[in-house]
Amino acid sequence: MAMQDPSFSIGVEEEYFLVDPESRDLASDPPKALLAEAKERLGDRVAPEFLKSQLEIGTKVCHSMSDLRNELIELRTTLRDIAAKHGLALIAASTHPFASWEKQRHTDRQRYAQIANDLQTVVRRLVICGMHVHVGIEDDDLRVDLMGQIVYFLPHLLALSTSSPFWRGENTGLKSYRLSVFKELPRTGIPSDFGSYGEYIRHVNALVETGIIEDGSKLWWDVRPSVRYPTLEMRMTDICTRLEDTLTIAALYRCMLSMLYRARRKNQRWRLYSHMLIDENKWRAQRYGLEEGLIDFGQWKVIPYEELLDELLTMIAPDADRLGCLIEVMHARTILQRGTSADQQITIYQKAMAMGKEHHAALQDVVDWLIEESQVGL
Repeated sequence: MAMQDPSFSIGVEEEYFLVDPESRDLASDPPKALLAEAKERLGDRVAPEFLKSQLEIGTKVCHSMSDLRNELIELRTTLRDIAAKHGLALIAASTHPFASWEKQRHTDRQRYAQIANDLQTVVRRLVICGMHVHVGIEDDDLRVDLMGQIVYFLPHLLALSTSSPFWRGENTGLKSYRLSVFKELPRTGIPSDFGSYGEYIRHVNALVETGIIEDGSKLWWDVRPSVRYPTLEMRMTDICTRLEDTLTIAALYRCMLSMLYRARRKNQRWRLYSHMLIDENKWRAQRYGLEEGLIDFGQWKVIPYEELLDELLTMIAPDADRLGCLIEVMHARTILQRGTSADQQITIYQKAMAMGKEHHAALQDVVDWLIEESQVGL
């Protein structure tokens, strides 16, 4: 029986911080009425996160980039307005410039209480926000097969998304410090290679049956088969501060999967490289973002990101055209020219310091910029 083509439907989850516009610090105990009103207006598309200072949104299943854009605009705008009504502001960044994790409180729910008990200080330090992109791939074996191939390209996406250069008031020197915090959790990083969906399920069940995890949702890999939906869920990237950048990351990921599937129909596949090599590119993206290039394992040398992006855009051009993603994927060149959120945050901080502001005041300027930038395009 011939395999049915995937739908390549798309959905995005984003996590946001709630901040006090006066102190610019995280709102460690926001009013319960805020979440109640958000649930009333957005239903299941909004949910609490582990920390009270965070909110998570999830779009509906979308079949076009315009639908996804409209969903994200509605969700960001609604939460921004509700937060403002309660004297708070929303920022889309993967770390807060100076917040202290010791001051944060986790949401009062059984699931989060269990996670806090299981993971202790590791999860209490998790003052980070991420972005997850779901792409519909309905065939189980195909989903696992493409998972093994797509990991090669995930560092390319990470480099375009970075938004977490600061941690506890320090410029870390990394463009995505979020990943350094996140990797302290168990079951993170690049997934193992599986020959079939059945093999993947056997490995998951080995942990479920021993009582280690309840289900595959406790596998916090950089990409994973979703437990709830017939999708392949990408989780490596930082959250993008600008909505337009979020759409670009989502579109690129969608088109990459389409490109790999197109090759598969010709009995071709992307070469699988060792996790040691993929991890090296992941580190380079985490450390340098767009600045120092990534390793091309076909040429065995470091290539400037601009060249890699040009090659990638050429490879996925037929997919971007077919899926109606051309505008969004081409926006990657704009990100490259102006820099990611991390690049811009560092620039804002350095300008404030050069003007004679004190360290903390300069970091407050970064928060102010994040509040404004998170609303661009709404």
